[in-house]
Amino acid sequence: MTTVILVIHLMIAASLVAVVLLQKSEGGALGIGGGGGGGLLTGRGTANLLTRATAILAAAFFTTSIVLTILAQRSIVPNSVFDRPAATGTPAAGTDGKPADAPAAPAGRGGLLDKLQGGTPAAPAAPTGPVVPQTR
Repeated sequence: MTTVILVIHLMIAASLVAVVLLQKSEGGALGIGGGGGGGLLTGRGTANLLTRATAILAAAFFTTSIVLTILAQRSIVPNSVFDRPAATGTPAAGTDGKPADAPAAPAGRGGLLDKLQGGTPAAPAAPTGPVVPQTR
């Protein structure tokens, strides 16, 4: 149902943009049409038709927006601590003080390089010879 309303909402939005652009602009070259009307309707009749169409499409746009918001709010599960069921007991602690069912911390930082290297990063090798300071 949400998908159907969303498609209708998008069609209304596209129609609203088209109707607004068809209206005669008052201040310059912003409108595409509305000049002569081609003899089908008079200038005043075209303006009334486009004004009514704009009002109807705007009302439909707001209505579908509100309906989509209500439908989205119904699908969200509350994440409050007070809404969750109470725990029946405390989990048993392991030897490291963490709960026994807690996952082990991954070795390394878990980045892409660690995955490519196959786990723990290798420790840097210690220098074997005497350390000679560099002079400039």
